[in-house]
Amino acid sequence: MNEHEPASAARIEIDRRQFLQYMGAGVAALGMASSLYSPFVGAQDMSNGANNFYTSDLVTMQKVAFPSLYRLNVAGNLFLPIHADASSRLPAIVVGHPMGAVKEQSANLYATKMAEQGFATLAIDLPFWGESEGQARQIVSPDVYAEAFSAAVDYLGTHAAIDRERIGAIGVCGSGSFVISAAKIDPRMKAIATVSMYDMGAANRHALNQSQSLAQRKELIAAAAQQRWAEFEGSATQYTSGTVHELTADTHPIQREFYDFYRTPRGEYTPASSTPQLTTHPTLTSNVKFMNFYPFNDIETISPRPMLFISGDQAHSREFSEDAYQRAMAPKELVWVEGAGHVDLYDRVDLIPFDKLTSFFTEHLS
Repeated sequence: MNEHEPASAARIEIDRRQFLQYMGAGVAALGMASSLYSPFVGAQDMSNGANNFYTSDLVTMQKVAFPSLYRLNVAGNLFLPIHADASSRLPAIVVGHPMGAVKEQSANLYATKMAEQGFATLAIDLPFWGESEGQARQIVSPDVYAEAFSAAVDYLGTHAAIDRERIGAIGVCGSGSFVISAAKIDPRMKAIATVSMYDMGAANRHALNQSQSLAQRKELIAAAAQQRWAEFEGSATQYTSGTVHELTADTHPIQREFYDFYRTPRGEYTPASSTPQLTTHPTLTSNVKFMNFYPFNDIETISPRPMLFISGDQAHSREFSEDAYQRAMAPKELVWVEGAGHVDLYDRVDLIPFDKLTSFFTEHLS
C-alpha cells in the first residue's frame, strides 16, 4: 500500500483484549476497519482554554526542511519573535509532537507560545509522518525519530539568528522519550523538557501499569512477523494502535480522551501524506520496533544538563515521567499539573504550565 492508497485497501485490526491490555487496562493493537469509518462529528471538550490551532501576531512562522544523517529531509515550522533584538542571537527550542500525531497537533502550539517568550522555536514532523520524508508512511523507527531532534539542532545551530550554544528541546507524549534518547548522545541540547511523556518502549513491552505479560508481548511480535511475509508477497499494509474512529458504549475512557482530541475539530488534522482513516495509526509490522527501545537506560548521563518532567497528576501516563525522574540525576524537576489528564496538556493552555517552561529555559539557556 502506498502513502495515498485509500483506507479501503488497508486493514486496521481490532483486538479488544489487546486494547484493554494496552490502555491500562492496557495498550496494544487497536483500530478500526475502514468500513466502520465515519466523518469526525460531535461536540468536543474545549474547556480549560483548549486551543490546539493557536496563532499569534507576536511571532512569524516559516516552513523549513533540513536533512538528517540518514538523508531524510525533516520538515518543520520555524517560529521567531517579531520583537527580537536583531543585535543578539536567540536561544532556541526544538519541539516534538505526540506519537502518531504531526507538528500541527500540540507541537505548533508549544512552539508558538515559547516564541512569544523570546525563543526561536522549531516544531518538527518526525520522519515518516506529516511533511517529513520517509517511505513507507507512518513507520516506527525510534532511532530515526531521535536523529530528527539532532538534525533539528544542526539546523538551528547554523541559523544566523540563533545562538548554537543555547539550544533546548521539548518532547510531548512519545516525543518525550525520543528527545531523551537523542539528548543522551547529543550534548548540544542544553536543557530538556518533557510533557505528558510516554516511554514508547515500555508502553509496548509492558503496557500501562505493567498489565501486559511476556506471553502477550510475544503474541504481538509473532503477529507482526507473520504479517511481514504477507506484505512481502503483496498483501495490503496493516495498521495498528492509534485512536478509534467512533465511540461506542464500550469505548475505554483513555480512548475517549484521545478521541476528543484526534477525532474532533479540537485537534483533528490530516496531512497530505495520510488520510483521515489512517491518521494516528503506525504500521503493524514496524510498531514492534518499539520493543527494542529503552530510552531511559543511561538517562543519568544527561546530567549535569537539566531536565524538566511535566505531567498531569491525573494522567494515565504519569508512570513514565515518574520512572524517568527517578532514574535521572540532578539537576532535575518533576512538575505535577493538578487535575490534568494526559491529553489535557496537548492543548489546554489554561492548564499547560508555560510559565514554568519559560522560567526553565530562560534559566538554563542563558
